[in-house]
This record gives sequence, structure tokens and C-alpha cells, in this order.
Amino acid sequence: MFYNDLRLQYPVKVDTPNPTFARYLQQAIGGIEGEIRVMMQYFFQAWNLPPSMHKYRDMLQQTGAEELGHVEMLATAVALNLEGASTDLKDEAAQDPAVAAALGGQLPRHFLSAGLGAMPVNSHGEPFTAAHVVASGNLAADMYANVMAESTGRTLAARLYQMTDDPGMQDMLRYLLARDTMHQNQWLAVIEELGGVEALHPIPASIPLQEERKAPHVDEMNLQYAFMATGTEPHDGFDGARFTSGPSVDGKGEFSMIDKMEPLGDVPELPEPPPSTFDAPRPQDVAKSGLAKVAQKAKDALS
Repeated sequence: MFYNDLRLQYPVKVDTPNPTFARYLQQAIGGIEGEIRVMMQYFFQAWNLPPSMHKYRDMLQQTGAEELGHVEMLATAVALNLEGASTDLKDEAAQDPAVAAALGGQLPRHFLSAGLGAMPVNSHGEPFTAAHVVASGNLAADMYANVMAESTGRTLAARLYQMTDDPGMQDMLRYLLARDTMHQNQWLAVIEELGGVEALHPIPASIPLQEERKAPHVDEMNLQYAFMATGTEPHDGFDGARFTSGPSVDGKGEFSMIDKMEPLGDVPELPEPPPSTFDAPRPQDVAKSGLAKVAQKAKDALS
């Protein structure tokens, strides 16, 4: 269960309301880099874990609850930045609401749909989609997904920080940047605690590498650790690259490179679909149809 505290996790103040910046803040709420995404991601990752992993389940839920507090902070910031915008919107609507909103950089739905409040949408007004949420049931894979989520979230916060001169907004964003720094380190610490790269990779580590080697060409071409250059000309741009030579990161192989990778398979031959699927005309049908038209024209000419 969850408990609620009416106080914000961190103070949110706006010195000079800015409806355009309110629109930008929506990306940090409902965008792919936003707080709703990580909140849902951490909760569902936690709920997927068995009781034997209670430490990580608890940790993920605690952080998910923190992220929910960030959503509340950002929603408050959006509302404060929209303060006083109604009069401006009414004045502009008397001229041309669509043009005025576009030129002003405001999000029309802040007025039309939310009455000058925040919404679970991105900066374009598109609703948040749970398709952004990664909860695979594999703790190691999820930790890497979390590092990516916090990294892109911190990048967004840094960009927002550079876009505002408002002291209150800068202060709030500094707090969010600091928490993103912690969370990146937190997820990396879990990876380290689980055994680090060598113990975890490749994910999932429960499938023996020997199983992969049963596939044709795997051993002879070093397909487990070979970088494939798929161009038609020799490629020398990767000479000395970490991913083309030397020991693999998991310590279980040696990197190499396959230049001008040749196809290992044949041209696919798919079965003809049954007529009931109403598929597109087949080449032989088109040819027959064309011949029939020519024959008919010749017949008409003779008659």
C-alpha cells in the first residue's frame, strides 16, 4: 500500500510564470524521458520479482515512490507556470486561438483540456504510453534499462535547466539532476552487486554459451564475439577499436571482425497465399491478364 503526504518532496517555486516553459516541462512528466515512465518502470519491475529478491523489490518500490513525488513536483511547476495565462489566452483567442497558441509556443490543451493544469502527456500533448516501460523480469537487463532511462532523463533535465532563467525552476531542476545522478549510480551498483559484467553477461546467463556454439558457423567464424561489417568494400575504420580486437567484456572470448560479411542463408522462398486472403495479383496472373487484353484487341481489329 502507499501513504500520502500533502507536502512536496522538494520546494517548487516560480518567480515569473511562463506558459511556454510549462509546455516544455510536460516532456519531463509524460515524455519517453519523463518521470511517469521511470515511476511505472520501477514499480512493475519490483512487482515482477519473487520474494527471494525482496531487497531489490523493496529498493525498486522505494525509488518508484520517489519518482511519483517527482511527477507531483513537475505537475505543480506546470500549474505555477500557467498562472495568469487564462487572460492572455482569452485575448489571443479573440483573434485566432490556433495561430496565437502556435506562435506563443503554448500547449493549447493546457487551457482547453486541463483548465491551466498539468496533464499526463508529453510536450506535444500526446498521452503517455506504457510502451515506454521496460519490465522484463530479468533483474540485470532491467538495471541496464534503468541506467538508460535515468541517463536520458538527466539529459532532458539538463536541457530544461539551460532553457530557463527562473531561479525557482533552476532550483527544482538542480534537485532532479542530483537525484538522477544518484539513481544512475544506484542501478550500476546493483549490477556490480550481482556480480558485474563478467558474471551477468550475456543476459540471460542461464543459457550456456555451448548451446550457441551448436549453431553452424558459430565457432569457425567466432560469431559470438565477431563484429560484422556489412559493407561491400573493405572497412578499415575500426582498426584497434575496443569492440573488434582483444578480450571480450565478459572475459569469455576474443573480439574479432568479419569484413564484408557474406550472407549465410539463401533467398527466402515463401508459399503462395490462398486466394481467400485477397492478396495482390501474382506476376503470372498479371501476365495472363495482359495477354488476354492483347488477344482481345487483335480479335476486335480483325472483326
